[in-house]
Amino acid sequence: MESTKESNNINPNDISSPYLPQSKSYLKILGIPYITNNGTPISHNQVEEVIKRIHLFNDIILASCPHVIKASPKSDMAVI
Repeated sequence: MESTKESNNINPNDISSPYLPQSKSYLKILGIPYITNNGTPISHNQVEEVIKRIHLFNDIILASCPHVIKASPKSDMAVI
């Protein structure tokens, strides 16, 4: 039995490549105005642009585009 101190006989091809673990989760954003300053509904492109500018999301990869929906039919707020 070899000890770990005797690492001269280790074949580098037998060692798997290191990788960072990936987790899947979701983010729900509440309290965003549904209508923008120019009178049009907020789009998923606008949401993506803002997310990319926030340093908290630097290493985040979105699995799909954000879905923007109205909180309720009579509400002026959006849920993303």
